[in-house]
Amino acid sequence: MDESGAGAGAGAGAAAPMSREGVDHALRSLREEKDRISAALLDLDGHHGNRLLEGARLTGETWRRWDQAQDRLAMLWRTFDAYQRVLDAAGSLRDRQSRPDHAVLAELTGLLTGPAVEVPDGRVPLERRTLLGPQERRITLDEAVVMMSDAYAFVAGEIAAADAAWTALLVPLEAAEESWRDTARLAHALEGTRHPELDRLGRELTALGQVVRTDPLSLVRDGRADTGRLDRVRSALGGLRDELTEMTALRSEYPARMAQITGAVEEAETAARRALEARETALLKIASPGLPEPPPRAELRDRLDVLDGLREAERWADLARRVAELERMAAAELERARADLRLSTGLLDRRGELRGRLEAYRAKAARLGMAEDERLTILYGQARELLWTAPCDLRRSTAAVAEYQRAIKACESGTGTRR
Repeated sequence: MDESGAGAGAGAGAAAPMSREGVDHALRSLREEKDRISAALLDLDGHHGNRLLEGARLTGETWRRWDQAQDRLAMLWRTFDAYQRVLDAAGSLRDRQSRPDHAVLAELTGLLTGPAVEVPDGRVPLERRTLLGPQERRITLDEAVVMMSDAYAFVAGEIAAADAAWTALLVPLEAAEESWRDTARLAHALEGTRHPELDRLGRELTALGQVVRTDPLSLVRDGRADTGRLDRVRSALGGLRDELTEMTALRSEYPARMAQITGAVEEAETAARRALEARETALLKIASPGLPEPPPRAELRDRLDVLDGLREAERWADLARRVAELERMAAAELERARADLRLSTGLLDRRGELRGRLEAYRAKAARLGMAEDERLTILYGQARELLWTAPCDLRRSTAAVAEYQRAIKACESGTGTRR
């Protein structure tokens, strides 16, 4: 059959004409299908993502893909127009006769089932074109639906991809931009304070915002929008905002904060002195105590003295950094001093514990009538000499008390020897 001809079913090899009932049934089904296609196209046209793409000044990957999608969308509307014209022509032809004759039924059959839909020029392959232009190509209504379905799926997929990317990226972008504005207001409130990092983050955010708003698909990785850069900027802004908030609070609460820091420094110094005294006592009273050499003490007082000068110069960033550093050092010094104190006093406490245990077992021996036992007396004397001699050998003292304890238990059970 010559596809360039206007007749849809009169040529050689045409399908047998449909019955009147068959034509009417086909027309009803095709009109319902056309309504569904029309509704789907209108929904696509009004989709939020489609409106965003049409209104945006696109660049890069998003522009390339949307340009392809627009070509397919234009072809889709042209195909639908051709499809609708054939269906309208068939409807008009059917309405002219209540009981169409054989020729009319044959023509209707050609329109409804034959290659009656003219394919838009943009879809004619190069090999079917001539110097004078593309040769006309016709397809059936069913083939037109398949062609439109493929184009619709492609366009809808591109719109959905861009919409999903914008949905995932615009919210964190706007949150980051609001965070930058809040941080900038804090910086502005600190008179004379400029923060190069804030300026750098602002430039990065501006560039990133340009990409998000004009080329969101360039930030999609493996089907998901990559918010890594935005997350890093937001995190950096959060840290900077905390820093500026601390600077603002420090400026308004400086006297109270200084009193607090001074107290922390004094507490750390007092603890360090007590730890040193306890260490010296332990070295005198305990043999081979195994105490580590104390580390050099942090010069907390010198660091404290420079803070007022920074405040007077309104060097708030340096002041906040020095204050935070001094607080950390004072806390660390206090903890270290307390640990050293526990270690030194623990040795003395161990000696006191052994002394108490020795006297308790001596009292027990007296209650059991063993006060005059010669061996127990000797063992008690040896343990006591070790515990009351400075420096005290804790290892030997522990062993001596344990031996005295075992001897008492042996006598109590009758396995020991009394003299």
